[in-house]
Amino acid sequence: MVLDLGAASTEMLALLGRARCRVEISDFVHYGGIDRLNKAEPGPELLQAAESVLPGRLPDDAVDIALCWDLPNYLSLDALSALMNTIGDRARPGALAHALIFYSEPDMREHPGRFIPTRDGELVDCSKTSAKVTAPRYSPEALGKHSGNFVIDRARLLSNGMQEFLFRLEQ
Repeated sequence: MVLDLGAASTEMLALLGRARCRVEISDFVHYGGIDRLNKAEPGPELLQAAESVLPGRLPDDAVDIALCWDLPNYLSLDALSALMNTIGDRARPGALAHALIFYSEPDMREHPGRFIPTRDGELVDCSKTSAKVTAPRYSPEALGKHSGNFVIDRARLLSNGMQEFLFRLEQ
């Protein structure tokens, strides 16, 4: 089961369809998930907000992979922690979460990207916004502390200055 926190795209669904997996789309931006999480008070309200922004849960259908894209950059560390804990509660042990963190550049787009796979295996950001905001530039240490039971499995610096992280759920 793949949990995609981005917007649905025909290309991504076709790619994942070849893997014969179930895909749940959250589309955080469209449904106001970022504001809902960032504005919630820490504690039960924040955990409830994190639960409300994810698709409904089916019995015996645990998450194997969560595609977070560049969403963590737009969440406070408390909101990120609540989201990762909520995903972790829905996931199998050993589940993976993928994230892209703005690392080198001081600015980022005003809204999260819209990533589309190409035929040659690349991911292209098709977002149309050009307005910029200050990037939080989260360190690996901060991400590790705010990822619930997920631990950093791998990280690499990409040529575009972003850092790509793969987290693994330990329980």
